[in-house]
Amino acid sequence: MDIINRVKNILVTPKTEWQTIDGENESHVAVLTKYVLLLAAIPAVAAFIGYGLIGHSVFGFRFASIDWGIKQAIVQYITMVGSVYITALVIYLLAESFGSKKDFDKAFSLVAYAFTPAFVGGIFFIYYPLTILASLAGIYGLYLLYVGLVPMMKTPDDKRISYFVVSLVVMVAAVVLLGIILSAILIGGAYSARGLF
Repeated sequence: MDIINRVKNILVTPKTEWQTIDGENESHVAVLTKYVLLLAAIPAVAAFIGYGLIGHSVFGFRFASIDWGIKQAIVQYITMVGSVYITALVIYLLAESFGSKKDFDKAFSLVAYAFTPAFVGGIFFIYYPLTILASLAGIYGLYLLYVGLVPMMKTPDDKRISYFVVSLVVMVAAVVLLGIILSAILIGGAYSARGLF
């Protein structure tokens, strides 16, 4: 798999790219190691630079430290990879309820490639005022998930919307909850230690 072409094709021509991905029949481990672990590094590295080196201001106080940047990078990386796994697992477990093929490798590929805009858009973590753009980029991933349900999970057209809505709720909840938990564990202490909260 050529990672650059895969990113470009899934973003620009998703309908045809999903057909190509479906024909590859790669294991979730292969997709994880060749794609997810590499692309999840984009928001992690950007968060490290943005929070650790460039910094940002809150209520007139400027924050920038290597320690802060490392913690943000860890949160971003684990959140991205963990959210892909959690969402893929739920899509896999719900597949038969929506008349779809119950195949974890396909569910993982579907979610992993649908996360592409979030991975790439994570570059905006490099500068705090642009972080909202990272979230907006991730919204395109929802469209990719919707388009990919039929070729990847063999979802019938009459059940695609309901399957998508349930998957959407899980995807958003997974990212938010995982991020909150990791932030509380890794970053919450940083705020307290600095006497900010």
